[in-house]
Amino acid sequence: MRKTVERFAVLDAAYSFDTCFTMEELKTLLEYRSFPISRATLYNSLKLFKRLKLIICHKLQQGTKYEAALSINSNCHQICTLCGKVSKIDSKEISSIVWNTRLKRFHMDSFSLYVYGMCSNCVAKQTRKRNRNNKRRVQTN
Repeated sequence: MRKTVERFAVLDAAYSFDTCFTMEELKTLLEYRSFPISRATLYNSLKLFKRLKLIICHKLQQGTKYEAALSINSNCHQICTLCGKVSKIDSKEISSIVWNTRLKRFHMDSFSLYVYGMCSNCVAKQTRKRNRNNKRRVQTN
């Protein structure tokens, strides 16, 4: 692989995110760092980094998100079905169960787990909305 300035800039920007990111967020960060890059170069760099297992790609309901693969061989995320927020789950119990599962005629080198539900912010919004609606019903009766 050729070592180009663009690839190093993309990889550096990708590894500066604490959470998952979209291609648009990565492009915005590179532009903020005064490193304009074409969409094609960005796409091709991410494709290469996925193949080299430097970046993990998550195909989610809200679109594709990426994550730096800092020696990650297990991926557990919780995904809010309302707002689309993705958060990492650090659970030794889950990792232990998956890694200790005996798989027939298969050698596992990594795994991903997605847990879908509602984040606490969306639950609070739903509760407030429900309470407002209940108050309106009581007032009209």
